[in-house]
Amino acid sequence: MIITANKYKNIIFDLGGVLLNINQSLAVKAFSNLGVSGFDEKNIQAEQKKIFDLYEMGEISSADFRNQLKAYNKNSIVDTDIDKAWNSMLLDLPQQRLDLLMRFKQTHRTFLLSNTNEIHVDFINCYLQKCFNIPDLSGHFEKMYLSYKLGMRKPGAEIFELVLSENKLNPEETLFIDDSIEHIEGAGKLGIQAYWLDLKKESILDLF
Repeated sequence: MIITANKYKNIIFDLGGVLLNINQSLAVKAFSNLGVSGFDEKNIQAEQKKIFDLYEMGEISSADFRNQLKAYNKNSIVDTDIDKAWNSMLLDLPQQRLDLLMRFKQTHRTFLLSNTNEIHVDFINCYLQKCFNIPDLSGHFEKMYLSYKLGMRKPGAEIFELVLSENKLNPEETLFIDDSIEHIEGAGKLGIQAYWLDLKKESILDLF
């Protein structure tokens, strides 16, 4: 599908999947190899899922996150093992997608809205410094909204309402692109023009 970008004044981008290539199954495999019990992307134990959610909302620190995962581990592991396994799902961010962001920044008000966490952001920033000689993605957007810094996450209405109200955005003039149906539905309830990016069929570069 081709999106007519000039129909919108504002574009809100998701990060993982939409801009940054990810493969969550790699993290599942890495944690399984470490001996973390019950870690499965389709059936994560309820208590473990709670840990991930709390971490993405910044309600527990990176140290707490690591320590709680150690409690599910059959073997003795160190922090660097956990970070490596957790970051293994993060792949690459193609130059063409960075170019697309800079192009839209000249013609639209652009924002990043991501459910993420400190360990992942630190890893991504190191990747950006190494591969593109930029400290982070802040230069590619008017403003970035990261769940762990805000204490809220998609698909909750409050995080979408924050982006809209802080920047005085009209939801009918705002396009939101995400690879999660749940997040798309959350945005749509507020009148945001939301597009589900089906990663099995397309990439962000196919839309414009």
